[in-house]
Amino acid sequence: MTPEHPANPQKQRRGLNRMLHATRYSWHGLRAAWSEAAFRQESCAALVLVPAAFWLGRSWVEVALLAGSVLLLMVVELLNSAVEAAIDRIGPEWHALSGRAKDLGSAAVLIALLLCAGIWGAALYQRIAHG
Repeated sequence: MTPEHPANPQKQRRGLNRMLHATRYSWHGLRAAWSEAAFRQESCAALVLVPAAFWLGRSWVEVALLAGSVLLLMVVELLNSAVEAAIDRIGPEWHALSGRAKDLGSAAVLIALLLCAGIWGAALYQRIAHG
């Protein structure tokens, strides 16, 4: 690996060429994420909840919070899956640090899920209780 020949050719791309390749890598990531059951479930929920945010939210801020909390959950799930894939690449044997990394990723998903549920619960309560 020399400065003339970096390990990753993406680093030498510029402009539109770099953006097109980056977009393709992102699509590959989304396709890989689709193999994860949790991501599929969250994606299906997002297909319902994001449009529902426009009905439930009474201002653009409320719509942004409702839809954003769902999308944030999906982002955290993607990052958790990335951590798990990196740990699994290191090796299948159990190690305390590998377990800790996976547990921390799972905890991040739980917090994002609780945040999303809290925002949606508060918005539904506001809508139902205060018409």
